[in-house]
Amino acid sequence: MRHGQRPLPFPLVEGRAHEVCGAGAYSFAFALAAARGGQVLWVRETWEAARVNPDGFAEFINPADLLLCNAPSQIDALAATEEALRSGAVALVVVSLTKPLGLTEGRRLQLAAKEGKSIGLALIPEGMGSNAAETRWRCSPHFDAAETSPNRPSPSPDDSTLQRWELIKNKSGTLGVWYVRWDRASRRIAMVSPAGK
Repeated sequence: MRHGQRPLPFPLVEGRAHEVCGAGAYSFAFALAAARGGQVLWVRETWEAARVNPDGFAEFINPADLLLCNAPSQIDALAATEEALRSGAVALVVVSLTKPLGLTEGRRLQLAAKEGKSIGLALIPEGMGSNAAETRWRCSPHFDAAETSPNRPSPSPDDSTLQRWELIKNKSGTLGVWYVRWDRASRRIAMVSPAGK
């Protein structure tokens, strides 16, 4: 870690519900699932076109550890998420939201996560966060010019795409930006120092 760079606050605080947006949200969710270990419940509305493909997340967790829940509406998705968080039966509950989450619903998720000592993660569209969220992250792939430079060695084939994780809301700490890669061999996030100028 470079001088002055804060440690990455990851995995997330247990017993709380968090949010993530951006093109790298799925990678963030699966990296969190790998860090937590155990089973993961993924809740989504039935009509959503995006599907979770086992080939895409097998490098993070065993596909047998992912439970998929298709709900007919966002109300049903939130109800399933709340019950799963409260039960504490799974290590992580991920819910895909397509509409703004009200303060009441957000607080209910926080109370359920606290009771079940679970972690909730809502995948949200950009700019649609809840005031009740413990943290909100904006995650996106990041172009690394050093990788295309003919004078620099290419990254290991075991490295994933460089990601930019920005903590844009944090109820219990500071904000920040981190550049990370998924290390397939160790099944964990590796911080990458920004290139010098």
